[in-house]
Amino acid sequence: MPEKVNIGIIGAGWWATLSHIPALIANPHVDIIAINRPDPEGLETVSKTFDLPRTYRDAREMLDAEQLHGVVVASPHVLHAEHAKLALERGLKVLIEKPMATSAADARALVALAAARGGEIIMPYGWNYKAMTETAHRLVQDGWIGEVRHVVAQMASALTDLFGGEPMVETKDHLFRPPTSTWADPKRSGGYGWGQLTHGLGVLFRLVDLEPKRVFARTGLSPAGVDFYDAAVLEFANGATAVLSGSATVPKSRGFQLDIRVFGTEGMLLFDIERARVEVVRHDGRAHVETLEPDAGAYEQVEPITRLVDLCRGKDVVNPADGTIGLRATAVLDAMYRSAGSGRMEEV
Repeated sequence: MPEKVNIGIIGAGWWATLSHIPALIANPHVDIIAINRPDPEGLETVSKTFDLPRTYRDAREMLDAEQLHGVVVASPHVLHAEHAKLALERGLKVLIEKPMATSAADARALVALAAARGGEIIMPYGWNYKAMTETAHRLVQDGWIGEVRHVVAQMASALTDLFGGEPMVETKDHLFRPPTSTWADPKRSGGYGWGQLTHGLGVLFRLVDLEPKRVFARTGLSPAGVDFYDAAVLEFANGATAVLSGSATVPKSRGFQLDIRVFGTEGMLLFDIERARVEVVRHDGRAHVETLEPDAGAYEQVEPITRLVDLCRGKDVVNPADGTIGLRATAVLDAMYRSAGSGRMEEV
């Protein structure tokens, strides 16, 4: 097991410089950090700010030149699949920013490539790394609610500005700001589904190990022409159903909402990050109420990097947001957007 590993960053932009690079620098098991972004001015800014001299404008050149153990893909949504493919072809561990891809076909290809080349995909779905999510996952796995028959999942965020095509107010002092071309352009997979609801789906598929089958959806659009609101009905391969909801327009004075209720043949699971709740109630009268701190549902942004580094070192750690979870989330969103456009139920 190597004591230290080398990590490359493809797409050293807003979130990579705000979260991923600081987490890598702070990790005692990281040696070399190589960075890539296409514009020379931005690349120089990142290099000087973090004292990272190994800089590349071309991602393939970086992968060829450096002896990397893992890669973080944090480029624009529409480039995730292309850049992850470059790394997975080399058998590397790859953290792919959400969404994993912007089509189900690309996501399936990435999962197959990882399996074929001995690589691994890890998704930075922050809530998947929380203890409360792991508890809820275990309760479902241990049979507390029986066979899953129905799910209600809603996620909402205070991002009216970002998905409305305006600068995100919280980022005014950041090194970079999230670009409209990534978050609010309908031609480049902007919108709440690809940008945020994917987190809710990541948690959903950590809690329930079910294969999505078909989706019917409607969306409400922002002034920029991307989805502010998402409403969908999902059917799973085992015949279970789900209702999905997404909203970008929570007031800035409030935090994230992620509320998932899972109904099974023997009981129900209540999971809520806003009020920090994990609770099971069964038909036979038994119940489990997890004791949680008020901030137990806070978003976790460092642990995904920690797990990536540990996986690169060969440690036996749990990957709670693997390629299968990323694929299922991507496939549901792909079908959701197709259904919203066609007005029909679409196959996943």
